[in-house]
Order: sequence, then C-alpha cells, then structure tokens
Amino acid sequence: MTTPTVGSLRVNGATLHYEVRGRGPLLLLIPGGTGGAAAFDDVAEELAAEYTVATYDPRGIARSPLDDTEAEQRVAEHADDALRLLELLSPGEPARVFAASSGAIAAVHLLTTHPGRVERLVAHEPPLVEVLPDAARHRAFLARVQETLRTQGLMPALGVFAAGLKAAGDTGGPEPELSPEPEPEPEPEPEPESELRLPPRAAARAERTMAGLPYFVGRIVPAFMSYTPDLHRLQALPERLVLAGGQDSRGELPYRSAEFLAERLGTQLLHFPGGHTGLTTHPAEFAELLRKALRG
Repeated sequence: MTTPTVGSLRVNGATLHYEVRGRGPLLLLIPGGTGGAAAFDDVAEELAAEYTVATYDPRGIARSPLDDTEAEQRVAEHADDALRLLELLSPGEPARVFAASSGAIAAVHLLTTHPGRVERLVAHEPPLVEVLPDAARHRAFLARVQETLRTQGLMPALGVFAAGLKAAGDTGGPEPELSPEPEPEPEPEPEPESELRLPPRAAARAERTMAGLPYFVGRIVPAFMSYTPDLHRLQALPERLVLAGGQDSRGELPYRSAEFLAERLGTQLLHFPGGHTGLTTHPAEFAELLRKALRG
C-alpha cells in the first residue's frame, strides 16, 4: 500500500489532519461517521493511479482536534474546512469531490455555496432528512436519540439511532415501536488471544472509531441531520451533483433521503455496491464505479 503524504491545516477552531496520495487532478474524499481518512484507505489506493487523492479527518474526529472540545458543530463550518483544503491542494482549480453520509451533507453545502470550486460531487447517502415528506417523524426520532444519550448513555443511544435508521422505510404513520432485545445467546468460549488480536493499523482505526462516537452522536448527528439544503441552488447545478445510494440499503433513512432528493432534482440515483458503508466492504468495485461517475 502506498504511504500517503501527511499534513495538517489550521482552520477556524481546529487543526485538520489530511493525507495525499497519487497524481493527477485533485479528488477530495470527505468521510462520514467517525472513521475519518482511514475509512478511505482502500478506495484511495484504487484511485491514486488516476487522481491526486486527498482524505482527511473532519474537525473533532480522530486526528483533527478541536480547540474547544465543547464547541457547537455546524454544517457550514465543516463545509468551509473542505473549502480550505481545496484552496490548499488545488488553488484556483475546481476539484472533484466524493463524500459519504454526514460528510456528504457538508459537501452538498460546499457545492451550493462555492459551486465554482467543485467540478463534480458524488454524494453517497447524505441523511438529509429535512427534504423528506415525513421529516417531522424523523425529527422526533432524532430527539429520542439525544434524550436517550442524556439519560441512559452512549450505547443505548446508539441502539436507538441504528434501529431508527433501519426502520425508516415506512413513509406513513407513526414510527414503529422497537422490539425488545432478544435474550442473549450463551457466549462462546474465547479464541486464543493470538487469533483475536487485530493488526496494528486496524486496531488503531477501530480505537479511533470508538473514541469518536460520543462526539458524533452528541454533536454531529443533531446538527447535520437538521440541516436543510438549498434546493433552488441545487436545481441550478444538475450536472455537478450525482446522488448515490447503496444496493443493500434501500429503504433505510440515508438511502431514502438521497433517493427523494434525486427525484426532486430530476436526476437518477446512482447505485453503489454494498450498503451505507459499501466503500469499506466493497472497495475495488466501489472505486471503479466512482471513477466512472467522476468522469461523467
């Protein structure tokens, strides 16, 4: 695997960790969730023969510390971070952008506010729930996630969040009640320690992912999933935005948001292999389809 060039960039209220590999026109990859730049390692490797591929940890995630750990998070500020990276790595030239999940929300804002900096954006399952006709239902769901986080803690809140994303396929009526947890199966005998130990790189990535969950659920989820995109501006940029979803995540909330937004904009939803995290489960196939989508 190619060793990327690593850098840091001071932005308003944070220091961004970024990585660059390959050569050619700039392709900026914006991650969602808590995976950071590491979530793109395999896909970036596939694309580095054709592009200068830049990845980064969003502010507050992994190796991009906030100056103030209690600072309120805003989509516009995260989009501005991406803009600063574009200005650093591709000054004066529009760049191609791929973004996933919450990162795709920041990328959509970047496109609507600085369209001249984005040649083409492929946005994979941005959970833009405010565009949906049943948005009020999902606001109530997100409020339950935050209340569960406040009263019961992180893991119960994650359970409510994950179940709500999966149960989003019914567009009418009240949100279904979550079934009680089944009785746990007896735990199997532990494997020898040598078989359980992750490789150092994978272990570091897993540790960063887990460490970022309180920040993601408590700060990113409520701020980003309450964001409303500027539909009028997006309608004026149909050739620059490709909305995408996972073959295996049809009916889930992020997929529904992308699907509905594509319908509103009169464009076709592009399907990638796998589900919401298809870029990590099917990196080679994902990269090949992304390469074609970026070419237009």
